[in-house]
Amino acid sequence: MGLLERLFEGALWNSRFMVLTAVVGSLLAGIAIFYMATVDVVNLFSHALHYADSSLTVEARKALHDATVSHIVEVVDGYLLATVMMIFSLGMYELFISDIDQAHGSKASSKILVINSLDDLKSRLAKVILMIMIVTLFEEALNMHLSTPLDLVYLGAAIALIAIALYFTHASEPAGAHGGAGEQSSDRHGH
Repeated sequence: MGLLERLFEGALWNSRFMVLTAVVGSLLAGIAIFYMATVDVVNLFSHALHYADSSLTVEARKALHDATVSHIVEVVDGYLLATVMMIFSLGMYELFISDIDQAHGSKASSKILVINSLDDLKSRLAKVILMIMIVTLFEEALNMHLSTPLDLVYLGAAIALIAIALYFTHASEPAGAHGGAGEQSSDRHGH
């Protein structure tokens, strides 16, 4: 029974390498989203160059301004989504496969790789997803046409709910986490 148990436990332990598919897949998805957002920025600049054109009417200039601001919000949204994919990829690798040795000497690791459990990973992802929701609400608010007083009430309620979510997210952090990321990183992996 001892040999069979060791073989089974070894196979069970090595099954964690299946997580590499999620690590590589989410990393590739993040790279794709970074690429698309960067292409959007390049296109945005090419359109924004027309803003100084003296032949534009006031209405056309306002439409270009509004479209540019809306596209900037979309780009921020894309970069935030790519960041979610990167955090997920790095966090899954650290949790299931191995510590990233090059990150331990880096100051950036205390900001990115403070993931000791699935709860830490979920918390990091939830914060970035909340930021994506805020940016998306901002984008929708820019394009929203307030035709009735009820529309204004809905917008105010959405802003209030986002504010409450931000408050509870900030209040749920440990007292030392607001400025003490460096303190946490020193004992993260016994370094």
